[in-house]
Amino acid sequence: MSRDTLTGSRIRERRAMAGMRQSDLARQVGISASYLNLIEHNRRRIGGKLLVDIAGVLGVEPSLLSEGAEAALISTLREAAADAGTVQPELDRIDEFAGRFPGWAELIAEDHRRIATLERTAATLTDRLTHDPHLATSMHEMLTMVTAIRSTAGILADTKEIEPEWRNRFHRNINEDSQRLAESSQRLVEYLDGAGDADAALSSPMEEVELMLAAHDYRFPQLEEESDDIEAFVAEQPQLTTQASRVSASGVLKQLRSDARKMPRDDVAACLQENGLDLQALARKFRVEMAVVFRRVAILSNDLLPDPVGLVMCDTSGTLMLRKPVEGFPVPRFSAACPKWPLFQALTRPMHPIQRRVTVTGREARQFECYAIAEAVGAVGFNEDPLYRALMLVVPAASTVENAREVGSTCRVCPSENCAGRREPSILVDGI
Repeated sequence: MSRDTLTGSRIRERRAMAGMRQSDLARQVGISASYLNLIEHNRRRIGGKLLVDIAGVLGVEPSLLSEGAEAALISTLREAAADAGTVQPELDRIDEFAGRFPGWAELIAEDHRRIATLERTAATLTDRLTHDPHLATSMHEMLTMVTAIRSTAGILADTKEIEPEWRNRFHRNINEDSQRLAESSQRLVEYLDGAGDADAALSSPMEEVELMLAAHDYRFPQLEEESDDIEAFVAEQPQLTTQASRVSASGVLKQLRSDARKMPRDDVAACLQENGLDLQALARKFRVEMAVVFRRVAILSNDLLPDPVGLVMCDTSGTLMLRKPVEGFPVPRFSAACPKWPLFQALTRPMHPIQRRVTVTGREARQFECYAIAEAVGAVGFNEDPLYRALMLVVPAASTVENAREVGSTCRVCPSENCAGRREPSILVDGI
């Protein structure tokens, strides 16, 4: 039943909520009870002055009767139904349910949104607690000091006769280790206090670089035109707090400038206008490697494409190096990414471009067109094993297809079952 034919159902529910009899409502709006009965059972269409009069008597806006639940509410209910597991809700009557029981519909939608938020929070915190290198180092340091204190205290407790000189030394060791333990505990508490802040306590120079890029929305027109000095620009960025991050940022921005010189913005815009997002056409037009196209499209997509696209890079070990996120395609911050990403397949086929349609596991189950390629790093010589760097362009799909490859972000928060690439249990399936 379509939404525009549910006006009668909504009138009936609103009348029942107001505790009003059908005959009373009919009398107040000047129609017969039998005619109102036909309206309430969706056998007569209604609009104009009569709809306004009925809404006035019921004390609601006419739009609530004629339009019913908002499209966002219907969409959320459909998402909740998709996540229902073995329960099979009547999807063909979802509009009717939202129209007849708007309060219950909003309650279900709100619970669905709250559960999704809690799952994202649990996933983020679990990822951090499991794989955060700073946290692991702090815990190791604390355990080492606790063990030292316990060992020294055991000697003092178990040894009956200890020379005063050694007893004083043991006491001094316990005091010094206790002070270090207290300081380390305080630092750890301060670090964990920022666990909910995505920008707090960045643990690597590249993460500071990513934060700097995001702060500028990946737009650096002045640097592309070589009118500004990169080193001076980097020195002024508040997100770059260490020398290592500033060196990494300089390398990224120099690469950006090199790519811009090979693929000028206006020419890229014209090619996209003519051919759409055709990566091969861009590579042929500008006579550049596909990796250059990936980087340039990712940077310019915020301006030139209807939807921004994401970019993920990794080295030969599979370690993620640089991430430009895109909504709906989560990229782990600390732990290893999903082994089924085309990004890692590209490492097995260097210089060979790969295109894959993927569906990201989770509540939204969005689809993306992923393009990946691995390029050689540095010069390649005889009797030298080359090193490779892989790039993956992540483009939101305009439509869905069947048999898209299912991928996740990382095993710990992936709900996919019977996955051959799973490394560890998922907290969303097996619990924390």
